[in-house]
Amino acid sequence: MSANAAIALNRFGLGARPDDTPPGDPKRYLLDQLKSFDPKPPALAAAPTRASVAGHLAEYLDELRDMRQQTGGKTQLAAVARVDPAAMPGASPPGIGAKIDPAAKTAMQTVRKDQRLAGRADYLALTGARATAALTSPAPFVERLTHFWANHFAVSADKLTVIGLSGLLEFEAIRPNVLGKFADLTLAVEQHPAMLLYLDQAQSIGPDSPVGQRIAARGQRKVGLNENLAREIMELHTLGVRTGYTQADVTEFARALTGWTVSGIGRGPGARLLGVADNPGEFTFLASVHQPGTRTIVGRSYDQQGEAQARAILTDLCASPATATHIATKLARHFAGDTPPPDLVQRLAANFTSTGGDLPSLYRTLIESPELWAAPEEKFKSPWDWMISSSRGLGLKTLEGQQVAGLMQQLGQPVWRPGSPAGYDDIDASWAGPDALVRRVEAAERLAARVPTLDARALAPKLMPGTLTPATAQAIARADSPAQATALMLVAPEFMRR
Repeated sequence: MSANAAIALNRFGLGARPDDTPPGDPKRYLLDQLKSFDPKPPALAAAPTRASVAGHLAEYLDELRDMRQQTGGKTQLAAVARVDPAAMPGASPPGIGAKIDPAAKTAMQTVRKDQRLAGRADYLALTGARATAALTSPAPFVERLTHFWANHFAVSADKLTVIGLSGLLEFEAIRPNVLGKFADLTLAVEQHPAMLLYLDQAQSIGPDSPVGQRIAARGQRKVGLNENLAREIMELHTLGVRTGYTQADVTEFARALTGWTVSGIGRGPGARLLGVADNPGEFTFLASVHQPGTRTIVGRSYDQQGEAQARAILTDLCASPATATHIATKLARHFAGDTPPPDLVQRLAANFTSTGGDLPSLYRTLIESPELWAAPEEKFKSPWDWMISSSRGLGLKTLEGQQVAGLMQQLGQPVWRPGSPAGYDDIDASWAGPDALVRRVEAAERLAARVPTLDARALAPKLMPGTLTPATAQAIARADSPAQATALMLVAPEFMRR
């Protein structure tokens, strides 16, 4: 296998499989994948649907509301549930100073545990589907890109309301748009229930909106903006940090985003009155909580009404030169190493700008860039990359969600659980520490046990073509058992880089 064929399979893709035929024309092999990618492969067919996942969440919040109404202990019940009642469109305001008896607290804890178990079941099913799709896809380059964008637009399943929805963000918003325009991909992500709930957008109420004025007049609670979504869109998803926007721009964008929410999650009287009690998990716009007025953001004025205002702002943010540079830098770092060549970044940014954020054109620029073909083994594999490339290399065709979750927890990169909107780091230092390497050795032994008779001596040259060193080949040949040889192959320095 030529060095370029190995780069196509490993750097651009997710690792070679035992039965892979080395591509004779590596660049054409990658370009063809832009046509063969299936956004809804068979591996995802049995995955939980948005309606079922959101339905579980809605039922849980219904029980929460009922208990709150029965006991009167609104604030403390919400604390036990770790859910802000304001996160539910049309929810009743929390009480102040209410007490809760031990029996009610125990009941609330039971309800919360049940919801976490239901969300966990959905999470595991989606995790297994993601891994199986990566193992069996005929377009591993595009699969890698879906994983890249899922980390760029990160949510974290640590949050109870997001556990079951985190994988659906990738399946429903990213996969269908990974070969489209960046602006369309971004809009789909920002309007997905996982993002709206993760960044608390459903709590954001315009103080001068009809609902905001009504609540304020009653003196029930202070209402106001939640700036999380606006800030993360500007800082992480589009412009990038320190690119000229101000806190005032964030606040104005947050005002424009008021009204963007999720239907069917809160189903009490308030939700029914506002018209958001049906269609669990669907995006909806509530004009009654939208802050009226013209917005000025990064020097540009927006006088659109309703939902169109935030859409117009988002469209302009996606087209900004700062966004082009931010996206180009992240893509270049992912494919070309921690310190990407400036010429590569400039080339990608120029393509992004000239095509209006056309993603296939951006990917073609990556494929045609000489920097990506000149330095093999430039990037240390993240735990996810290593686990998937190991499983592909062993010829595995499916992985159960519990297996994947356990492995990724052990390796330090739990699926869809980065712990912050910034996602996981994409630099070697985050994954190449001594303790991390020890965990990979243990995981390699677990994976090798699944194929106890595999001949690693014959397989290693296929998985590490042109890079397998005599020392590694000798260590594999001298192993005490086939399983030990396989484990040694998976933790070889050559295999852990791409």
